[in-house]
Amino acid sequence: MRRGGAFAATGEGGFAVEPSDMERLIIIGSGPAGLTAAIYAARANLAPVVFAGYQYGGQLMLTTEVENFPGFPNGILGPELMESFRTQAERFGSKIENVDVTKVDFSVRPFVVWAGDERYEADSVIVATGASARWLGIPGEEGLRGRGVSTCATCDGAFFKERHIVVVGGGDSAMEEALFLTRFASKVTVIHRRASLRASKIMADRALAHPKIDFIWNTAVVGASGEFHLESLTLENLLTGAVSTFAADALFIAIGHDPNTKIFAGQLELDPSRYIVSPDGVHTNVPGVFVAGDVQDIRYKQAITAAGMGCKASLEAEKYLEELDAERAAGGLVSSGAL
Repeated sequence: MRRGGAFAATGEGGFAVEPSDMERLIIIGSGPAGLTAAIYAARANLAPVVFAGYQYGGQLMLTTEVENFPGFPNGILGPELMESFRTQAERFGSKIENVDVTKVDFSVRPFVVWAGDERYEADSVIVATGASARWLGIPGEEGLRGRGVSTCATCDGAFFKERHIVVVGGGDSAMEEALFLTRFASKVTVIHRRASLRASKIMADRALAHPKIDFIWNTAVVGASGEFHLESLTLENLLTGAVSTFAADALFIAIGHDPNTKIFAGQLELDPSRYIVSPDGVHTNVPGVFVAGDVQDIRYKQAITAAGMGCKASLEAEKYLEELDAERAAGGLVSSGAL
């Protein structure tokens, strides 16, 4: 077992390291939720260990310019913003490990987390592993991400004023994206694999009635092309097999998200879509394990809301640990296997 270190104040703002058999707090995930939680936890003297993953930073690492995060009136590159989050978290004493968590055991106390080749124990855990947008997996898509291909209309829609935008999808999320994008686009074309929408009637009716939105049915986007930015799409008619080229300035993919919860199956309560269940957006069904960000949030999926959730989760973890310390001091701690 890896041994952590708990920081203890030495006066005049200095800190000394005291040996500990376990971590006070482990944070799994390094997007806005996880790193905000780390900032607050470190400032609360909890010396959090953050498992950032081999590809840290969350979905903002795939975003070019972020214009809607408060405090940056001229915008900021997504990776640059996340690097600032990380630097701030480390400044206050967070220890960030660029390794993936492969397994957890929340049925015992202390909690056990396996990361890389090591086993860790912790009094509390914040899960902030986020959700991954589904991509089409078509030729040209990866190279044009952030250059006309996106999964977030609220993030990138304003870059395409008076441009022709394509939205792929047929559910409520796709209709919301299409309607939102009409604020900027000269025209929005929705491309759907079926002959009718899967969206709720009210959302479908709004999109179908909008003068800026048209539809291409029974069609799949099978390719994206452009030298420096998206210029055209390759379409396949799923009824006839006919392939055609379709000029477009932007492609927004709205076919859903997958929460990153595979390692938590059987450990935390998940809903039918595999998002972590939390009545208040912070607590899970396991006391001492908290949640923040898109791994629980199926509605907003914004950097600023994820950051706010990370703050709340950290404050709740701090409160939980204070109560745990008081219980230990009173000699009332139950056996380690109890929940």
